[in-house]
Amino acid sequence: MEYKDYYEILGVKRDATQAEVKSAYRKLAKKYHPDVNKTPEASAKFKDINEAFEVLSDKDKRARYDSLGSNWQAGANYTPPPGFENFNFGGGNGYSYSTSGINFEDLGGFSDFFNSLFGGGFSSASSRTRSSAGSFYDDLGGFSSRTGRSSAKQQKSPADLNITQEIKVNAKDIFNQKPVSVRINNLEKCTSCSGVGSMCSQCHGTGFVTFSKTLNVKIPPEVKEGQKIRLKGEGKSASNGMKGDLYLVVKFADKDYTINGTDLTKTIEITPAEAVIGTKKEIQTLHGNINIKIPPRTSCGAVLRLKGLGLPKKSGGYGNLNVKISLAVPKDLTEEQIKLYEKLLQLETTNT
Repeated sequence: MEYKDYYEILGVKRDATQAEVKSAYRKLAKKYHPDVNKTPEASAKFKDINEAFEVLSDKDKRARYDSLGSNWQAGANYTPPPGFENFNFGGGNGYSYSTSGINFEDLGGFSDFFNSLFGGGFSSASSRTRSSAGSFYDDLGGFSSRTGRSSAKQQKSPADLNITQEIKVNAKDIFNQKPVSVRINNLEKCTSCSGVGSMCSQCHGTGFVTFSKTLNVKIPPEVKEGQKIRLKGEGKSASNGMKGDLYLVVKFADKDYTINGTDLTKTIEITPAEAVIGTKKEIQTLHGNINIKIPPRTSCGAVLRLKGLGLPKKSGGYGNLNVKISLAVPKDLTEEQIKLYEKLLQLETTNT
């Protein structure tokens, strides 16, 4: 079998921790997944990455790989080092070993080695056979073994099954209290092959499939930008039935209003003449169109507060609408208007 350096494939050191192995795998899997990377070599690279991670993320497989290299699966052909001739590393679905004539409590660190290699439960009392435990994958191919006593119900949903995504919200969404449609696109482990990928028609050998779904999300009143809305069980799915959660991070995106809690700010433009003399303006609000009075000598940047025309409060009622004044010089001025502005400028210069 051609030797493959799984550590080099994932770009990690030989003493890398499980967290480092997983982090490296996640980055490479996202980079070379065929749904994302359309280059010819991406598919082959992705298979190598999956193969490397399947081995290095499982301590039993990793221990055998470190000892046997590419022949790690052919444990029966392994020649033990001096002092371990009485051990029989069997093939098949489990590992068998004999403890006759050896007191492992006297071997100190070797006991820890075998506990690590065989997943714990090692004893010198008698020969015992450890059958292969069930396996499951978490997010993006996380392989780990579990004993018969453990179950999905006893384990909390792993954080890697969670999805975090932005949801853009405007003032009208909050005001109407109607569900907002949000589309989720992500990679999910293939359930047909449990992420193995080999000869799988569902995922075409990649171990992953692209999944997308549309959810209707109700935006709570008094929502703040950056706040997370949690949708339980709407995250990624593991092959053992475990599901993560979906976290939607609120981002305000409104061209008409600035949102601050239940208060809104809307900017309107008036001409210099309207600012000096005063005027009436019809403006559009979430509660309908209303007429407001701009008092004489209103400065640019002035704010007029309109009570009860903002967003709904949890306790009932509404916040305020702040109307901010901005001065706009008309673009199409007649000669007469320009002369009047010139005369006004002369008067202002004379008075100063």
